[in-house]
Amino acid sequence: MLAVVVSRADEASEHIGEHLLELESWTERQDESRSDADGGGTYYRSDGVELRTFDDLHLYLDGAAAAFDDPDLLVFASRHSGDTGPLLTAHATGNFGPAEYGGGEGSLARAAPNALRAVRRAFDDHAPEGYDAGIEATHHGPSTVGCPSLFVELGSGEAEWADPVGAEAVARSILDLRDVEPSAYRTVVGFGGGHYAPRFDRILTETDWCVGHVAADWALDDMGDPQEARAVVAKAFRNSGTEFALLDGDYPDLESVIEDLGFETVSETWLREATGVPLELVQRAERALSPVDDGLRFGESARGYDGEFAVEELPADLLDEANGVDRPATLAAVADRALAYETLDGGSLAAGSVALAAAGDYRRIVEELAAVLEAKYDSVAVDDGEVVARREAFDPDLAREAGVEEGPEFGRLSAGEAVSVGEETVEPADVRSARERRFPF
Repeated sequence: MLAVVVSRADEASEHIGEHLLELESWTERQDESRSDADGGGTYYRSDGVELRTFDDLHLYLDGAAAAFDDPDLLVFASRHSGDTGPLLTAHATGNFGPAEYGGGEGSLARAAPNALRAVRRAFDDHAPEGYDAGIEATHHGPSTVGCPSLFVELGSGEAEWADPVGAEAVARSILDLRDVEPSAYRTVVGFGGGHYAPRFDRILTETDWCVGHVAADWALDDMGDPQEARAVVAKAFRNSGTEFALLDGDYPDLESVIEDLGFETVSETWLREATGVPLELVQRAERALSPVDDGLRFGESARGYDGEFAVEELPADLLDEANGVDRPATLAAVADRALAYETLDGGSLAAGSVALAAAGDYRRIVEELAAVLEAKYDSVAVDDGEVVARREAFDPDLAREAGVEEGPEFGRLSAGEAVSVGEETVEPADVRSARERRFPF
C-alpha cells in the first residue's frame, strides 16, 4: 500500500492533497485511536492508497508509517524551497551529519530507490510547461519513518506552492507510485557532487539503475572523516539496499572505507555498460577479459543474456587493417556479434579479445571485418584460416620498364591518365599490378 502524508503546516502540501482527493475516488474514514494532529481523525482510502493529514511539518514526523495500515511505501507531499524556479523534485531523507532540520544526527531513513526512479520519470510525464524536474541529495528529517519513503515536492517559491497546475502534476506523480515496488537490486549510493545531483539524475533517467541515498559535497563535509563515520557510510548502503557506490568527485579516503566495508565503487561508464546486462554476466566478463573501466564494452546481444560464453582473441593484423580503413564500421562489426569486447581510446577502437555466445560468431565477426576492407581493396575473400585482400595499384617498376621517366608522368599514370613515350602510348592499365595481403585468423 502507498501511504501519503499531507502537512497542514505546508501550503503546497495541502494543495497537493486537495488535488489527490480530486483525482481519485476515495472512501472517507475515521481513526479515533490517534489525534487529528497526528494523522488520526478523518483520513482517506482509495485503491492501494491511504492519505492522512498531520499538523507538523513533514521533516519532524519520525515514525509516520505507524499511522498507516502496514504501508510498503510512504510519500511526503511537500513544498520545495530554493532559488531554482519552478521545479518538481524528490529525494530520500536523513542526515549524514548534524540534524539541523529534523531526524537524528548521522541517521538515514530507508530510501525507496525504485520509487525515486519512477517518480522522476512521472515528473517528465506530468510537469507543466515552465517547470523543471530533478532530484536532490539526501537532506533533513525524518530519519526514522518505519518503511521506505521519499519526499515528492513542488517548488520553489510561494508562486509555485499556490499553483494549482503544479500541485496537480505532483499529485499525479504521487499516484503513479501506487503499484511501484520501492526497492530495486540495481541501485547505487551516491557520494559527492552538488545538491541537485545532476550526475545521479542522469543515472535515473538514462540507465536502468536506481539511486538510493545521495551525500552531496556539503553533506560529506558535515559527515567528516569517513573513517570515523564508517557507521554512517554503511547505513547509506544498507538503507539503500545496495552494494554499489558512484562517486562524483575525488574522495580517496571515502573510497577506501567503502572497500573496507565490503562494498564496491563503480564508475558512471560501468553503470551505463551494465544497463540491461545481467550483473553476473558483467562480473564474469570482467574476470575473463578486462574491466569496463579499462575498455570492456557490451554488445546488444548481452542484454538479458544469462548463458555461457567463450573467449576468443580477434586476429590482430586483420583488426588493425580494418581499424585503419573505418574505425566506426570495425567497432560495429565486433559489437554486433560479441557479448563483450575489449576496446581502446575510450571505447572507440576495437582491440583485443571478445566473449562470444555461439561458436559461429567468431567467423561472422571475421567476415564483417573482411567486408570493412572492401572499401580499400578490389577484392576480399574469406578462405580457410585467412582473409585474402587484393588490390591493383600503379607499379613504378612496370612504368620504368615501359620507358616512363620518374616525375610528372608517374603521377599522371598513378592518377589514371595515359602518357606518351616517344611515339608509344602507355596506358594506366599497362603499369598496374595486383598486390595481395593475407590476414590469418
